[in-house]
Amino acid sequence: MAYVNGIALHAPGQRPDTATLRESAYSELLRQQAVLAGLLPRHTGLTAPELGEAERKVIEAMVDREVVTPQPGEEECGRYYEANKPQFMVGQALHVRHILFAVTPGVNVHALTVHAETALLELTRKDAHPDRFAQLAAELSNCPTSAQGGDLGWIGPDDCAPELANELFHQKHSQWGMGVHPRLTHTRFGFHIIEVLNRRVGKQPAYEEVRERIAALLTMQSRARALHQYMTLLVGQALVEGIALEGADSPLVQ
Repeated sequence: MAYVNGIALHAPGQRPDTATLRESAYSELLRQQAVLAGLLPRHTGLTAPELGEAERKVIEAMVDREVVTPQPGEEECGRYYEANKPQFMVGQALHVRHILFAVTPGVNVHALTVHAETALLELTRKDAHPDRFAQLAAELSNCPTSAQGGDLGWIGPDDCAPELANELFHQKHSQWGMGVHPRLTHTRFGFHIIEVLNRRVGKQPAYEEVRERIAALLTMQSRARALHQYMTLLVGQALVEGIALEGADSPLVQ
């Protein structure tokens, strides 16, 4: 059983998964905080109640009042722009093909990595035949593009998994050249061998063109940090049993 200040988060005999239990714990912490603030009536039961739409709106309003979100200044926005210019490029695209070694439940990841590294080594040899990539994609790739030799066509940063977009487009000091990339790329789907066939450079917008976008992004990040701090304080002030939550007993620095 899991409890927040003596209030059970689930009925006896139930076994919620960790994610569900954690969500229930945070919800109950917020409900109890709203009760302490005089915004919700006290609950007389021993198990956490289900929150209705009205209670949720009260809690959301409470959080909006209590969680202060610092707004980014001009200097902070400018620093972010200079440090992350590649992610603001427009019109850039790469013609890419890949071989996917999918990581699925039960797969031997070490053996799969060795298999992928062996294929990569063959493709990066100086005497590798130009048709060999397409042949190996047809034989080994777990992606439907294997029927087209692994060809993904022209893709931009928004057309692929974030991990792949970061490797292909967002690295400030290590933009990819043409040809087979010399290392495996790991994404949520598995391991990829990547070959760049062609490139459209794109245009770098001026800071003024993306300033509002940067400010909105930094505000969202600041809000997420402030909410995290707020919840860790609530955890630190409560008696939480049966589930591990990050808590702090004093305010944290933004």
